[in-house]
Order: sequence, then structure tokens, then C-alpha cells
Amino acid sequence: MPLWWICLSMHIHENIESTRSASRAAHREGKRIGLVPTMGALHEGHLSLVRAARSQCDLVVVSIFVNPTQFGPNEDFAKYPRMFERDCALLEKEGVGVVFAPSIGEMYPSGAVTYVTVEGMSDKLCGRSRPGHFRGVTTVVSKLFHIVEPDLAFFGQKDAAQVAIIKRMVRDLNMPVEIVVCPIVREPDGLAMSSRNAYLTPEQRKSALVLSRALRRVQQVFDQGERNAAKLIETGKQVMAEEASVRQDYLEIVDPETLEGVAVVSAKSLVAVAAFAGNTRLIDNVCL
Repeated sequence: MPLWWICLSMHIHENIESTRSASRAAHREGKRIGLVPTMGALHEGHLSLVRAARSQCDLVVVSIFVNPTQFGPNEDFAKYPRMFERDCALLEKEGVGVVFAPSIGEMYPSGAVTYVTVEGMSDKLCGRSRPGHFRGVTTVVSKLFHIVEPDLAFFGQKDAAQVAIIKRMVRDLNMPVEIVVCPIVREPDGLAMSSRNAYLTPEQRKSALVLSRALRRVQQVFDQGERNAAKLIETGKQVMAEEASVRQDYLEIVDPETLEGVAVVSAKSLVAVAAFAGNTRLIDNVCL
């Protein structure tokens, strides 16, 4: 049975041409299209993007595609949570019009050798410890933009480096899409929502709170007047060291547009942290 029969009020497409046709039909009717790219395993953070898209657009398109090109050889592509029917039920409830759920073969036909790389930014922050990750992200997002042709695309602030790199790609390639960045959604205890949180044991989840705790402490010291980036970073690292079971990947303060490190926080700056709780890699950030 074709996937588009699953939901009565929401069309589900597996192939590029039917998705493109649906988008172009909406544009011919003068509708404004919003795209929310996801890898599925949806949580409240994703749904906040959907709601933002609904508030600004006539048609919301959500992609569900676990993109293999942004995973490294020893990462969690095979076990990444896949909950397609549950995700579709959530999206239909939120009033999504179209779900694009392609296969790997549909997105990457045999023999495909073309990638999109944002030079000079893709090897910073997560890109340094996950070589090739951002090349995979920008390639798949570029493809989604060409397929859906959205007026606006919605991303979460939790993936701040990804947002900066996608914005640069859009600017440099003159893509006719506006990037809308929505706030981080957190659990009541402060943990940033992530599909990978499902991997955490109760003990690891408790330990993982050190990421948001470190960021809050940096924010507090900044609010007290400290502007030296090295001292602010050291403040955050001292908090991170309180949880011996959490292995820090990085804690940096950077320009949120270029991802270049800053010595003095004189304008809006991004404090970004990544760490492992067990084998689960988590990220978080705050803008000063």
C-alpha cells in the first residue's frame, strides 16, 4: 500500500518527483511553504519547529530521512532511532501537510559523487571531531531545498554550528530560502531535547545535566561582568569536571556566524559544548 494512504489529511511521499509536484502546486496557488528537515524520532524540539512553520506558512513540509552521509564510520547510523508511524501520527496532529520520507537510493542515486562543502567552517566545533559530518549535512539540506523549494526553512538553535554553516551555504549559493532559527527546547531539568537522549541510562541522563549546568555557570559569570573568553571557558570546564563520567569533547566560545573563536566577548557570542555520556554524544549551547 502506498505510504500516502497512511494519513487522510497529510500526504506522505517517498519519491522526489511527487514531493516536488506537491510543492509546485502549492506555490501556483500562492501558498507560502515552510520546510522542517528532520531525521525522525521526533520530540518536542522538532514539534516546536513545526509549530513555528505553521504560524508563518500555508503549507508545512517535514522531511524524515536518516542521512547516512553525515555519520562517521563508527557512529550510530545503524541504531539511530526510527519511529516512522509514531512520527507521522505526531505530525498529522500538528497539521503538517506533506511528509517527505525518501529512501537512501532516492536521495543518493547509484554513482552520485557530488557534495556541497562550506569551506573553512565545516571543520570547526562538531566538524573537528566528526570529519565529513557537515559536508553530509549541507549536501542533504541543499538537496532538500532543491526538491521542496521552500520559502522558509526551520532549524533549532541547539544545532548552532549547523545553522551557521547552512546560513553561509544559502548566502554563498544565492538560494531563495529564508532560514528561521528557533530556540532550544529543554526538559524541565534543563537537558536539551535530542533524539539521542533515548540512548541514555537513568544514571547517564542525570550526569548529562552537567552540560546545561556548565553553560548556565558561564552565563552567570558573563552577567557578572567577565568578558575574557579564556576565563569564561575555564569556568565552564571546571563545572564539566564535576562529572567524571562525562567525557568532554569541546567547550568553546565563538562568533555565532563564522564559528571563529573569540578572545573577548564584545558582541553576541556562542558558548558551545559537546560531551559524551557513556557512548552518547550530546551537544548544547547558549548565546551570551
